[in-house]
Amino acid sequence: MASQRAKQLAKKVVRYPEDQPPIVSCKDWIQNLTKDPKGFVTDYVSRLFPITRWITHYNVGWAAGDVIAGLTVGMVVVPQSMSYATIATLPVQYGLYSAFVGVMVYCLFATSKDVSIGPVAVMSLQVSEIIKYIDKKYPNRWSSPEIATEVAFICGFALLAIGLLRLGWIVELIPLPAIAGFITGSALSIIAGQIPGLMGITGFNTRAATYHVIINTLKHLGRTHKDAIFGLVGLFSLYAIRIGCDRLSRRYPRRARFFFFISTFRSAFVIVVLTFASWLYARHHKSKKGTYPIAVLGTVPRGFKAVGTPTIDHHLISALAPKLPVATIILFLEHISIAKSFGRINGYKIDPNQELIAIGVTNTVGTCFGAYPATGSFSRSAINSKAGVRTPLAGILAGIIVVVALYGLTPAFYWIPTAALSAVIIHAVADLVTKPPQVYQFWRHNPLEFFIWAAAVLVTVFSSIENGVYVSIAASAVLLIFRLAHPRGHFLGRVRVHSNGSPSDARDVFVPLSHNRVINPQIRVGPPPQGILIYRFEETFLYPNSSKLNSTIVDHVKANMRRGKDLRLIPLSDRPWNDPGPRRGVEYEWEENLSRPVLRAIVLDFSTVSQVDTTSVQALMDTRKEVERWTNRPVEFHFATILSPWIRRCLIAGGFGYEHSSRTHDVTGVVSYDASQAGPSQSDVETGETKGSLLPDPSYGEIRHGEASAVQIDTPYFHLDLAEAVAAAEAGLLTLTPQSSASPSVHKGDDKVDVVLG
Repeated sequence: MASQRAKQLAKKVVRYPEDQPPIVSCKDWIQNLTKDPKGFVTDYVSRLFPITRWITHYNVGWAAGDVIAGLTVGMVVVPQSMSYATIATLPVQYGLYSAFVGVMVYCLFATSKDVSIGPVAVMSLQVSEIIKYIDKKYPNRWSSPEIATEVAFICGFALLAIGLLRLGWIVELIPLPAIAGFITGSALSIIAGQIPGLMGITGFNTRAATYHVIINTLKHLGRTHKDAIFGLVGLFSLYAIRIGCDRLSRRYPRRARFFFFISTFRSAFVIVVLTFASWLYARHHKSKKGTYPIAVLGTVPRGFKAVGTPTIDHHLISALAPKLPVATIILFLEHISIAKSFGRINGYKIDPNQELIAIGVTNTVGTCFGAYPATGSFSRSAINSKAGVRTPLAGILAGIIVVVALYGLTPAFYWIPTAALSAVIIHAVADLVTKPPQVYQFWRHNPLEFFIWAAAVLVTVFSSIENGVYVSIAASAVLLIFRLAHPRGHFLGRVRVHSNGSPSDARDVFVPLSHNRVINPQIRVGPPPQGILIYRFEETFLYPNSSKLNSTIVDHVKANMRRGKDLRLIPLSDRPWNDPGPRRGVEYEWEENLSRPVLRAIVLDFSTVSQVDTTSVQALMDTRKEVERWTNRPVEFHFATILSPWIRRCLIAGGFGYEHSSRTHDVTGVVSYDASQAGPSQSDVETGETKGSLLPDPSYGEIRHGEASAVQIDTPYFHLDLAEAVAAAEAGLLTLTPQSSASPSVHKGDDKVDVVLG
């Protein structure tokens, strides 16, 4: 008994409406989440290891494709990994460590068969920036491999946590043009930084801003060394082989696969040939100082020399903190964008959360091998896909090739010309630059997104990759907020469409009244029934855009609908300051007002609204209040296509959707104020709320909407579609007394324009 009294008291305190229709509750939401906890846990655990879903179906046909793809990628990953390690300012063996762990671990957690994980150019460039930052701030305190390995551990752990918490949706907040922008800028920076190495030019900082590197390279062209012979020949050979194989594939399509493999092995072939040439030339020209006439790679330690328990230095983590966010962003953005691209091409869908877990585990485990951050590689993934990979197990073959290279080929690595590695880097990274046709597509799809791409490229080139990432993300966020805060919306009219010219198949289609270059301009759109406004949202309805909706509807009503109160009968001193009405003695303004239709109903199309909140519902309540103040009479608000029970709940809480005897009080007041407690003043005139002004006029009769609604009958102002909502509003007009001289008559069908679809 006491609990019942407490419950009644609580309802009284919060003004709980006893007469509102039944609505969805928080209890329903909790029950929906917990209706099958065992199934949820089972599904969660099984999704952590996607390999269990297909490994039992593995067969000889799949194995053949995986062997070919694995060997092909392995031949590419060895020279590329060593080259990318030089970008990161690390010894080349660390690139091989990262490549081994990436291809071996990823297959256990992958949801993409095509992606190949390992060192990549953009991340290597960022690692070099981080190492330069730490060395400048803490000179000689930590070695470059220690810094790179620590970055891999922290970023990997962060991505693993994001994936386990199923927060992979944050990847969707950054659009494609922003990703393409900073990747293009990074690629240009890498190319500019490798040209001095390609030409054998020294004497300046190749890690400076890109435009500085380009200027200094041009200034020091006179210092071009013999390395340029190896570098330029290697770069020319790489492009010659690729272009030649592409043309031969088009000329001899039956042998296209053969030419594909020849083209794929070009990097390994060029490295082998130039290494042999370097050995023939340089071994007999060693100076007294122990140097050679060209720069060679030098001694590469055999095997996994850095295997062991990773050392976590808390002081180093604190020093790395400012640089870790951008490194993490680059890792997951590049990987997810590549995985999605190949999923679209080859007809499968990836799980972003699982992919984050995969690269998180890869980088975390990689620290035990001394690896630096690794993520999905576009070039190797493309080769993997074209080679006919069938499952992620192809990475194991690539890993075996890396092991063979580490234990059997390290003596030969000594003679690899560094100019040849620069040629491999430039050749691989050039494909990351956004092509002109794709840039033009950005412009065609959305010019604003083109400017985001351009801003990301320019900032990356003229500042740093870190600033380029942040600028692209910030610009995307600004564009998203702008779109949400300034949504498009249209007042609608009607067009009657006859399918195949048959009158029996006629239906009403609601289209914008204003010309929008979508509707055929030769079709005249008829206005809605007199006394009814139809408005369609083109965005979800939340607090950033609630005020715009309010002002749009209220301004339209004041400009096109009749004012209900004759302000001529009110003394000037009693009129509201913000709406004084017509001047004394000026009759034509009131006559113009009388020529306008009387607003009876507003129909809101919610077909594109997926969310509402407290502020937006308060804006709707304010809209209703301002509209009824203008018309000096109740105005029906009809809502079409409300398919979410939570939107329905919000609107009902705001007093919409059902018959009720009094208006709901404000829900978002900054301070608590009850107007009913104020003494008599001119506020009644200023608000337009004189006694009885908001009560239905008995002369208009009773409105019956239950039979017109296809949704729950206890909310007759909520409708399944727009046609039903307009029909219900029209039915309300016909029910109201049409004899009133002040009310314009409604003639159904007079305001519709017929269109025949043949």
